[in-house]
Amino acid sequence: MASNKLKPAARVSGQRQDVWSIINEAAANSPNQPIINLGQGFFGYNPPKFILNAAKEALDRVECNQYSPTKGRPRLKKALADAYSPFWGRELNPDTEVTITTGANEGMLSAFMAFIEQGDEVIVFEPFFDQYISNIEMPGGKVRCVPLQPPKTGATETTSAAEWTVDFDQLEKTITPKTKMIVLNTPHNPVGKVFSKDELQRIGDLCVKHQIIILSDEVYDRLFYVPFTRMATLSPEIERLTLTVGSAGKNFYATGWRVGWLIGQPHLLQHVSAAHTRICFTSVSPLQEACAVGFEQAEEQGFWRDTITEMKDKMDRFNQVWPELGLPYSEPEGGYFVLVNMAKVKIPADYPFPEHVASRPRDFKLAWFLIQEVGVAAIPPTEFYTEENQHLAEDYIRFAVCKEDQVLEDAKERLRGLKKYMQ
Repeated sequence: MASNKLKPAARVSGQRQDVWSIINEAAANSPNQPIINLGQGFFGYNPPKFILNAAKEALDRVECNQYSPTKGRPRLKKALADAYSPFWGRELNPDTEVTITTGANEGMLSAFMAFIEQGDEVIVFEPFFDQYISNIEMPGGKVRCVPLQPPKTGATETTSAAEWTVDFDQLEKTITPKTKMIVLNTPHNPVGKVFSKDELQRIGDLCVKHQIIILSDEVYDRLFYVPFTRMATLSPEIERLTLTVGSAGKNFYATGWRVGWLIGQPHLLQHVSAAHTRICFTSVSPLQEACAVGFEQAEEQGFWRDTITEMKDKMDRFNQVWPELGLPYSEPEGGYFVLVNMAKVKIPADYPFPEHVASRPRDFKLAWFLIQEVGVAAIPPTEFYTEENQHLAEDYIRFAVCKEDQVLEDAKERLRGLKKYMQ
C-alpha cells in the first residue's frame, strides 16, 4: 500500500492535461507536418540587433555573469524608471518603486504571495491568463470570476474587441469583505481588448471605495492600436493601490529571457520584493543588462513606433482570410492575439476525437480538427474560463500573429481549406 507521505499537495494534484500539452502534442503527432503553429504566443523572429548585441556584450563582463541584487540590476531599474516616469507624470524612484522579476509571471506570483493569505478573495476577469489561477491558489487565495460579456453579434459579424464588456453590476456584487485584490489585463490576452479610460476609472473607483489592491497586468503595453491608458496614471488614490506588471519578453520579442518587473509605491512594492527574494532570490543578470540597453535606446531607435506598426500590419495581413471564409472575428485593439468565431465550421458528426479532447468543450474539438485537417495549430480559449462560463467562448479560437509574414501567408492558405466544412 502506498504511503500517504508520498501523496502530492492538492495544489498540484488532480490537474487535467493543460491546453499547451494537448495542442503541442497534437501538432507534433499530426500527419500535416510541419504544422504551422499560431498557438502559443512566442515570437517567430529575433529581438532587434541593438538588444541582441547588448546581451552578447554583457556575457563578456564578469559582473554580468554573477548574482544581481535581488530587486534587480541598478541600470535596468533606472532605465525603467526613466521610461515610465513620463507616463506616471512624476519621477519614479528606481530603488523603491521598481522590482525586477524572473518574467512577469513570477512577478505576479510574488504579488500574490506578498498579500494573499488563506481565504482571501481575488477577482479575475474571464477569460484570464491561466497562470493567474494557480498563482492565486498557491498561497490559499480564492478566485472569484467576472466574465467579460462577448459581443451579442459575435457569431455573425466582425466586431471590435472593445465590445467585450464589463458587467459593472456583477463586478460590484462579486466584491465581498474578503476581496483583497483584483487582477486586470490590458491590452487583454486573449480578447485583444484595450480597456477604455472610463472602464478603468470605474474599476479603480470601486477599488478605492473598498480598498482593494489592483494588479494591473500590462505586459502588452507597447502594442496598442487605439488610445491606451495605464491604470496607475488615473489618480493618486488609484495609483496608491496599483501594482503594474511589465515584461521585457513581450516588449523585445524575447519571451525566453524571463525578465519582468513590477512598478508600485513602496508601501506595496516592498512586500512584493520580499516575496520575490524568497521565491527565486535574483533574476538572470546578463539579460537584465541587455534589457536596460533596450529601454535606454528604444526611443531613439524608433523601436516602440516600429513595433506597433509592424504588429498591426501582421494582424491586418492575417485577418484578411476571415472575410474570405465568412468567419467573423474580434478586431483586436492591442496585443498579438485574435479571437475568431467558428460557429459556422461544421465538424463531421462521426469525427474521431481522443477521449481527452472529446470530453472538452467545442473549441477544443475545433482546435484538434484544425491541426489534423488543416495543419494549423491555435488555442481553444475555454481553457481561460471557469467551467460555468465556458459556453461564452466555445465557438472561438485564438490565433497568435507574432510570426514571420510568410508563415502567416502559409497559414492563410491552409485555413482556406476550411471552405469545405462551412455551413
